[in-house]
Amino acid sequence: MTIGGSDCSGGAGIQADIKTFAALGVYGTSVLTAITAQNSYGVHEVHEVPVELVDAQIAAIMGDNGLAVDYAKTGMLYSAAMIDVVTKALRRYKIPFVLDPVMKAGSGGVLLEENALSILIEQLLPLCTVVTPNVPEASFISGMEIRDTADAKDAARKIHKLGAAAVIIKGGHLEHEIAAGKATDLLYNGGGFVEISSPIVKTERIVHGAGCSFSAALAAELAKGNKLREAAAAAKKIVYGAIAGGEEVSSMIVVDQVQGLRKDADRYWTLENVKEAVRMLAKIEGFETIIPEVGTNIGMAIAGAASEKDVAAVNGRIVPTKEGVNVGCVDFGVSSHVARLILVMMEQDKERRSAMNVKYSSEIVEACKKLGMQISSFERAKEPADVKTMEWGVREASGEFVPDVIFDLGAMGKEPMVRIFGNTAVEVAEKVKSIMEGLEQR
Repeated sequence: MTIGGSDCSGGAGIQADIKTFAALGVYGTSVLTAITAQNSYGVHEVHEVPVELVDAQIAAIMGDNGLAVDYAKTGMLYSAAMIDVVTKALRRYKIPFVLDPVMKAGSGGVLLEENALSILIEQLLPLCTVVTPNVPEASFISGMEIRDTADAKDAARKIHKLGAAAVIIKGGHLEHEIAAGKATDLLYNGGGFVEISSPIVKTERIVHGAGCSFSAALAAELAKGNKLREAAAAAKKIVYGAIAGGEEVSSMIVVDQVQGLRKDADRYWTLENVKEAVRMLAKIEGFETIIPEVGTNIGMAIAGAASEKDVAAVNGRIVPTKEGVNVGCVDFGVSSHVARLILVMMEQDKERRSAMNVKYSSEIVEACKKLGMQISSFERAKEPADVKTMEWGVREASGEFVPDVIFDLGAMGKEPMVRIFGNTAVEVAEKVKSIMEGLEQR
């Protein structure tokens, strides 16, 4: 259960919490405490929901036998009266919860009235399983200035003494952390400190929704039965990925809680697409006749591929045999050659995610022309000494337009080659089939 305010821009608050719950595979319920009118320029209006209705929302959820609440988190609790009613409800129903002491929006704007902080400290803090302030929030709660890690540890001890069973002071705000490019969360439960680190996503933009998403992810992991230390580490990893894969909206980066799910789905789809393309190629009559002496390969990258590990291809290449063609298994990161082709082509067109090499012949090039493919070439004799052929060649051939086909006539010890590009591996295989049909008609 998330108890907090609505962010109409969709990046933080209740909206971020529900998306985080869904991304982590837990069912989320929501109790709305306030409606805000906000965007990347700040919070423009705040309208608090009547406290009686907030109490009724919690009662309705807890009164439904089908909605067993394993864990809750609190976010925006605007007033002292709101904190009082939420505290009584959490105590009444004995719901364990994560306290996110939301005070200000990332884009600017007060989300907690000044006179409400003392009530939050006195009433809500002693009930929570863990409180998750960032450095400015921890400074307000502890009443001390936090300039470095030593200060943050002192603040955590003070907040623990105020009644919180455990404290996580989120990193990323201290100057020495920013300089080191590392954000370290401090977890303290009265014993020693546990430090949980991740890289800082370097950006000049305001990051929107990270705090809400962290506390929601922490509540979700605790609801699954994970221990606090493991839950905190998992939440940290999730939020780092959500920031790194976030959407740029005006002056903000809005965290994307489901980017990991989409990436996993795309990896699976990409792998299956290459497998299907390989099956198609193996069925093309005469396909083995256009396989180069060095063998061929077909690959496809995931969306936004950053390295060769993001490109699926055939392990060991496709080679002709007396029985037809021999094909290894399809996996990620198994072909540097085709991966480099694709990654450089994606610099020109991010949708052009697949490539394959076949042997060169003037007949193949002519067949490509008749099919209406955009064709370009490069001369290996002009290749600079300090470059890699594929990177240089693709860039050289893609100067005026993005080609479907790039060929070269080879050089000393270098076999001439034709490279066919497409948005998917299946599309490339279909192009190869069309080329073969064109060759048969000659």
